[in-house]
Amino acid sequence: MMNPELKLIKPGEVRVRYAPSPTGLFHIGSARTALFNYLFAKKYKGSFILRIEDTDVERSKPEFEKNIIEGLKWLGIDWTEGPDAEGKHGPYRQSERTEIYSKYLKQLLKEKKAYYCFCSEEELEVQRQYLMSIGQSPRYSGKCAKLSEKEAKKYLTEGKPSVIRLKTPLQKIKFLDLIRGKIEFDSGLIGDIVIAKNEKSPLFILAGVIDDYEMKISHVIRGEDHISNTPKQILLQKALGLPQPKYAHLPLILGPDRAKLSKRHGALPVSDYQKVGYLPEAIINFIAFLGWNPGDEREFFNINSLIKEFSLEGVQKGGAVFNIQRLDFLNGFYIRQASLDRLTKLCLPYLIKSGLIKPALESELNSHYKEETLTHFYGIPETGEKISFDYLKKVIAIHQQRLKKLSEISELIDFFFKEKLSYPRNLLRWQNMEDAELFQTLDKLEEILSKITTEEWNSKNLESILLSEAEKIHHGKSRGYLLWPLRAALTGKEASVGPFEITEILGKEKTLKRIKEAKNILHE
Repeated sequence: MMNPELKLIKPGEVRVRYAPSPTGLFHIGSARTALFNYLFAKKYKGSFILRIEDTDVERSKPEFEKNIIEGLKWLGIDWTEGPDAEGKHGPYRQSERTEIYSKYLKQLLKEKKAYYCFCSEEELEVQRQYLMSIGQSPRYSGKCAKLSEKEAKKYLTEGKPSVIRLKTPLQKIKFLDLIRGKIEFDSGLIGDIVIAKNEKSPLFILAGVIDDYEMKISHVIRGEDHISNTPKQILLQKALGLPQPKYAHLPLILGPDRAKLSKRHGALPVSDYQKVGYLPEAIINFIAFLGWNPGDEREFFNINSLIKEFSLEGVQKGGAVFNIQRLDFLNGFYIRQASLDRLTKLCLPYLIKSGLIKPALESELNSHYKEETLTHFYGIPETGEKISFDYLKKVIAIHQQRLKKLSEISELIDFFFKEKLSYPRNLLRWQNMEDAELFQTLDKLEEILSKITTEEWNSKNLESILLSEAEKIHHGKSRGYLLWPLRAALTGKEASVGPFEITEILGKEKTLKRIKEAKNILHE
């Protein structure tokens, strides 16, 4: 049954925000919060606002803001209003909204709903320890609320360290969470909360309330770890006479061991996933299922289908388990779905970084491999050869089914770009082949392949001829007696794609050269 609060939403009414603090890199949990807000806004044809909550001046860094914005853009999560998409409710960095906050703080102080607190850190810690020792929740005693206006002004004039606290009336704070249902808090357990360092330095708890009102936010969708902040913000809304947005708190993301998600579970900043070769569509599909499901067995969703299917009613209350194997599976799927042109272009930076190939022009080396500047010709440093983009496409094509991450491509295909392979002689042996038998096999391969013309040199013909010869030579024995030494000689690897596709791409000259080199390795 549909939540009546959601049933009443009209198209265009929804205004949600993703409000990160630029105090660290953009992580998977943050990406999920952004995605769920984005999907909710798009579903109801509403607005998605990006707001940078940089009130923590010491820890907020421009490089973290840049990382967040680049991560969102890479994932395809765009915003209606934000720092680089100004709307009529800006500015969208809290550091640029000081005067707005100051106005509301002065109002609270004037109406005696807030006051200056001059208690020292030591004094507060003693009080905290005492309350905990008698089994009570730590909260402020309200001591400075009893100061006269004259005393407070005197302390301020003297420059005594202070903060601003909200007077918290004793009451039950109730709200309806669109995911969790009815939630209730006792304000007596909260105490008089700190809302600002001074009239020009609000804490995020106050700045967020004011911004949500000023930016006309209709729904606040955020992580479960913010539930304890909600009653405090409701208290502030009541004190300021502001309307209350609807709240929805997403489940925590846990590791497979049900512990809090961390690096040891494979959780990384979004930019790290990008660097190692995950596709944005795989990340989007993966994080969408961290706490939500469509209610059926479907596994693969692009951003458009997610917008259509997403609902807060499909969000679970319990913790969502992060499974890196699941992400690898999804990434492999989307790699297989990618067009060959796109996949090859995505692989190019990894091939260039590994030194297997280089751009034909030095200027392109400094272009960050932007798609529009990539040439159709590349050099192979080790051999001095020049190869085409189409040649690279052929190499990538036969490995597309094996890729889980783009960063794996260099190791899979390096043998195509080497002058000479180095590997142990035992790699050439199929099962328990003796040296004499192995020599005979390599000789036979050389003989067979030498007779195939350049015009006939394609994987289909090569497969037909080699399989036929394998049956003749070994009288029903495993084909591996002929094909294993061939594949090992061509790649120098324990495992690889099939020998026929490799043989076609390498060409006749290189193929015969590598068979000769394999015979030399046996002689060593």
